[in-house]
Amino acid sequence: MASPNRDFGGLSAFRFLEPGGRFVGVADTGFWFFGRLEHDTDGRPSGIADFTMQQMVDARGRVMGDKGRTDAEGLAVRDGIATVTFERQHRVSEFRLDPSDMKSPIGDIGFVIPARELRNNRGLETIAHAPRGGPLAGARVVVAEKSLDKNGNIFAAIIEGPGKGLFTVVRRGEFDITDGAFLPNGDLLLLERSYAISRGVGMRLRRIPGRDVRKGAVADGEILLEVGMTHQIDNMEALDVWRRADGELMVSLMSDDNHSILQRNLYLEFILHDE
Repeated sequence: MASPNRDFGGLSAFRFLEPGGRFVGVADTGFWFFGRLEHDTDGRPSGIADFTMQQMVDARGRVMGDKGRTDAEGLAVRDGIATVTFERQHRVSEFRLDPSDMKSPIGDIGFVIPARELRNNRGLETIAHAPRGGPLAGARVVVAEKSLDKNGNIFAAIIEGPGKGLFTVVRRGEFDITDGAFLPNGDLLLLERSYAISRGVGMRLRRIPGRDVRKGAVADGEILLEVGMTHQIDNMEALDVWRRADGELMVSLMSDDNHSILQRNLYLEFILHDE
């Protein structure tokens, strides 16, 4: 994905507003973005239409401005409310969803994880709604990127509802968590990223069983996919899950180019088999 507009890039999270079609996202430079994914006759992604961006504004309606306040990393959408997680100035904010005019946040909500445990640039990277019919009753769940407890596990929390409470996710190797989404059965699919000068960028998908997303748990799960620079990936930061018209469960990913000429904004699609 490319654009001549200098604001395009830094894509941190997105959610489909309709399966495989209209979407909303946030960039870590303090922008909302909206668009519509297009597919060819074989069902493969072929382009993006109706793409727009607009700057986030604060409670007074002013453009948020500096990086410390605008570092949007995670996004969840339900019932006309967009919930955004921010790093650096750690917070979880709710906004009314209006693609033509995204206004000030409605307010901030608690995120259970003690703020002192969140690292400056390794904070709340993921927020996702659990299925309404599951044990978490549709609660929002947050997961940090690389804020670790004394055992080296990643802080996470169910931030509302009957299961509200803190849990952790096992950190496997040098991978950090960049996004996540719940599968229809209640499992949590996590997108993870690694980077080293010697080997470049890595990407991984890990599936956390839904029974382990609970207060007090130390969650881990099966690695579904792990790839490196021999594949067409980049700094993969954003993930969503949706059902295709033929019944296939799809996993969509976007990358964050960090506004660098050495990186790309990519959109990738996978079919999740044996869901």
